[in-house]
Amino acid sequence: MSRFQLLSDDQWALIEDLLPVRTGKQGRPFSDARSMVEGIIYRYRCGIAWRDVPAVFGPWQTIWTWHRRMAGDGTWDTVLQRLLTAADSAGLVEWSVSVDSTIARAHQHATNITRPTGGWVELHGSAQRAA
Repeated sequence: MSRFQLLSDDQWALIEDLLPVRTGKQGRPFSDARSMVEGIIYRYRCGIAWRDVPAVFGPWQTIWTWHRRMAGDGTWDTVLQRLLTAADSAGLVEWSVSVDSTIARAHQHATNITRPTGGWVELHGSAQRAA
C-alpha cells in the first residue's frame, strides 16, 4: 500500500460497481476511478482546499468535478447506504441515538430585531420632552 492509497482492495470492491465507468464517448478519458475517489477521501480527511490535493490523485479540477457530479446524481448517497449496510451486517454499527436539549442563550445585541431604544429614535423622543 502506497502512502496515498487510502482504500484497501476489500473496501474498493464494495463500492467499485457504483461509480461511473468509462463510456465510448470521444474526448479525454477520465483517470482511474479509484484515484479520483481516494483524492476526494484525502481532501476531506486532511481538511484541505481542492487545489491542495496532491497531484498523485490527478488534477484537482477533475477530482472536484467528480465529487460535484456524484453528489448531484445521488451516487454518494448510494455508496453511503451500501457501506452502512455492510458495516451493520458485520456488527460494526451501534445504533444509539442521543437527543440534546441544550439551550444556547445569546446576548440581546446578538439578535437582528430593531428596537426603538437608543440611537436617533431616542433623540427624537427626547426633543419632544425637552420642549
